Amino acid sequence: MELFPARTPTLPPATHTNSYAVGDRDVLLVEPATPHEDERRAWLEWARGIESQGRKIAGIFMTHHHADHVAGASFFATSLNVPLFAHAATAKRLPDIDITSVIDESHVFDLGGQVPMRLRVLHTPGHAPGHLCLYDDEAKTVIVGDMVASVGTILVDPRDGDMQAYLAQIDRLANLSAHVALPAHGEPIDEPTALFRHYIAHRLAREEKVMAAVSAASTEGATVETLVPVAYADTPRMLWPIAALSLEAHLIKLMREGRVEAVGSGAYRRKDLQG
Repeated sequence: MELFPARTPTLPPATHTNSYAVGDRDVLLVEPATPHEDERRAWLEWARGIESQGRKIAGIFMTHHHADHVAGASFFATSLNVPLFAHAATAKRLPDIDITSVIDESHVFDLGGQVPMRLRVLHTPGHAPGHLCLYDDEAKTVIVGDMVASVGTILVDPRDGDMQAYLAQIDRLANLSAHVALPAHGEPIDEPTALFRHYIAHRLAREEKVMAAVSAASTEGATVETLVPVAYADTPRMLWPIAALSLEAHLIKLMREGRVEAVGSGAYRRKDLQG
């Protein structure tokens, strides 16, 4: 397993997206991330260095559609003459990228070599509809894309994310009892189960702060703008625009669960609070 950190326009504090070369003879490249010309040259040199060792690149795997994960996809696939793999929901959101093979959970990558590797595809929506992970049952290693990070945090944007699905899939990853997780941002994670559980606990604790803020509102309800300073009082003000997206994702989940309802234009109140 080899790592290439490429500079990308990702959310701070992260500055790079990790690409991985998986396999000792047949090699799968994960995360064709960077849009920057100098980084693309370095990435391509890295990939061609793998080929110069007599190893075969079987293709390029995209975890999901966000720009800091796919900006080099077409360039790298064309330059290396290899297929691109992605979920159908990712392909739908990337009409300008020629995705060779649409895959789902039925797909397994069998990479031959001195140490054969079998990677199961896991569909893990929540951060993005078509998000995919790769799991090596033998080594108990999971490539997690943007499900978790060891630098910064993960945004669940209600425009294309789903907090309820995200938490369910983090729980699923925790139940793998993996030994190592390889994120797209930051260093490898040596005790991933603990981090997965921490993510769940942190999100649910935040959700209760959101619920408390909504409960304190009048019968007319409160808007996202008025809820953020209360539910995210412990977060720097400069991050409140991003916090507002996360808060909205929590509200959607709470409405599905029947705990919150929308009232008026852009306002929310506790479901059992009558006017």
